[in-house]
Amino acid sequence: QLVESGGGLVQAGDSLTLSCKVSGRTFSANSMGWFRRAPGQEREFVGVISLSTASTAVADSVKGRFAISKVNAKNTVYLLMNSLKPEDTAVYYCAASLTTDWLPTRSVEYDVWGQGTQVTVTS
Repeated sequence: QLVESGGGLVQAGDSLTLSCKVSGRTFSANSMGWFRRAPGQEREFVGVISLSTASTAVADSVKGRFAISKVNAKNTVYLLMNSLKPEDTAVYYCAASLTTDWLPTRSVEYDVWGQGTQVTVTS
């Protein structure tokens, strides 16, 4: 119901855009979030977008470099990543929050998860 794509191997300073295709019951989601998990680390909030208002929020660690957008006609949410750093290397997941009303940032507030896509940034 959530399918991520767009991951890959890039160099520091490069840009990459991840896509999250929404289908099924996730059509009724309130918000779509992006999380990441680096090797040996816990899952980390990256950003979120409200599907009704298009309001967004991103983590401090990516502020000014990452942005979130959506295209309703394509049922797709995007994570635009610029000025990538080696520390951005992780598996990136999109997730749908079906019940939380306002820009959830905790993973427990999300109900449906994608399978993840690997992003590797080399120095």
